[in-house]
Amino acid sequence: MTTPIPTRGQVERTLAQRIQALYRDQLGHQPDKVICQLSDQNVVVVMENSITQPEQLLAKTGHQELAEKVRSDLDDVIQEQLKALIEETLNVSVIEVLADTTIKTSRTGFIAILTEPPTIRTPTPNSNKVTRVSSDRRDRSNTPKSA
Repeated sequence: MTTPIPTRGQVERTLAQRIQALYRDQLGHQPDKVICQLSDQNVVVVMENSITQPEQLLAKTGHQELAEKVRSDLDDVIQEQLKALIEETLNVSVIEVLADTTIKTSRTGFIAILTEPPTIRTPTPNSNKVTRVSSDRRDRSNTPKSA
């Protein structure tokens, strides 16, 4: 028996939940909201309220630079785990993870660059069509060829 191929929405929700759990388990702080968007060979992740209590304390007491350094180091350390989590969830290798956090707004963003688009199921009313993710949805079969 084979496991059913998930839809884009299912994959994005699963990633968001697993990333939220990773941050809770590793940093003792669970971001309020994690949004994942899958397109082509990229996964974009935005986290709200991602700054831990110690980072907030440093920033509020005039140690903004130190708070930014701590966050940068945390992002670097957690990056390998995040990469492994994405690879395991999508069954596709991650080439690179780009990350940045803004202490002032308490937001973190990640972009994971994938080796290839993951396989997902496109939900249609009467079909379980399986496809690769692509943001270019134009039907090229009706596109006139240039001379």
